[in-house]
Amino acid sequence: MTDQKPVISCRNVWKMFGPQPEAYLAGLDPSATFEAIRADGYVPAVRNVTLDIARGEMLVIMGLSGSGKSTLVRCMSRLLDITAGAIEVDGEVIGDLSERQLIDLRRNKMGMVFQSFGLLPHRTVLDNVAFPLEMRGQDIHTRRARAMEVIELVGLGGREDYFPRELSGGQQQRVGIARSLAIEPDIWFLDEPFSALDPLIRREMQDEFLRLQAMLGKSIVFITHDFDEALRLADRIAIMKDGAVEQIDRPDRIVMEPATPYVAKFTEEIEKARVVHASALAGPVNGLSLSGVPVDGGKTISQLARLLVNDERAILPVAGPDGGVIGALDRQRALDVLFGEAQ
Repeated sequence: MTDQKPVISCRNVWKMFGPQPEAYLAGLDPSATFEAIRADGYVPAVRNVTLDIARGEMLVIMGLSGSGKSTLVRCMSRLLDITAGAIEVDGEVIGDLSERQLIDLRRNKMGMVFQSFGLLPHRTVLDNVAFPLEMRGQDIHTRRARAMEVIELVGLGGREDYFPRELSGGQQQRVGIARSLAIEPDIWFLDEPFSALDPLIRREMQDEFLRLQAMLGKSIVFITHDFDEALRLADRIAIMKDGAVEQIDRPDRIVMEPATPYVAKFTEEIEKARVVHASALAGPVNGLSLSGVPVDGGKTISQLARLLVNDERAILPVAGPDGGVIGALDRQRALDVLFGEAQ
């Protein structure tokens, strides 16, 4: 993340479904539970959500079916109008935009990829990818040139004249990603884009996605129900339940310091050593006498397992990205993460 000014800012956002949601919400007791609201005949799909998404950040939103994650993303792009609160995109309150301004925002700043690929079966890969540029009114030569650039970017060079039916599921998903990238969006919304793919293709698409993000530096909101996928991709993870965000934090902090019993239950099967980095466990140096080669703070405890088992130092220096010492790692604490605390 290179810019701390939020690209998307949500403040006390509610999305209620029911006969008179605005009036009902205006008189709602702040302590009302999800179940009480449902008993009154309303569905609180998004409940009082406040969060910011920084420029270049990848926020992964997780939760069980019906937790509100897809509804929240549709509110961020104003595919759904919110019931209360405010959402800003680059400082603009999107609820105040006219229909024309909203269309321009989506066409010029937002890319969207959903679980269903939504490809046009009668159009080739090239024409599918160029379609949003055609809708923008670009001439055929400009839009085809741009379409070819992103087709190459997602690894489909040579297949631009294929039709969707001639492609595998993973290739079709790449076409969907290329189409969303064609407009060069600043913000990228992805709603379970890999969930329909088999495990091997899914892993390949995650690799491809990480490569693209490293190259392009988009601000990304990525929905998944797969915790391993979230851990692999996320700068931060937001876990939702019954329309509310239970916790939003870095993956290692969510695993090590769950904020609620629900988050603890959600993460209890996660192998902590695969998630927690040495830098997350590092404490301040505070005048400690540290010796020897520092460990890489960017590596997980699992990746450092052999070193931690064989090293005899009680306290290990931890190095940051530039090689300088940023903290001190208690070896026993790291071994407890690796093997579990002694009973």
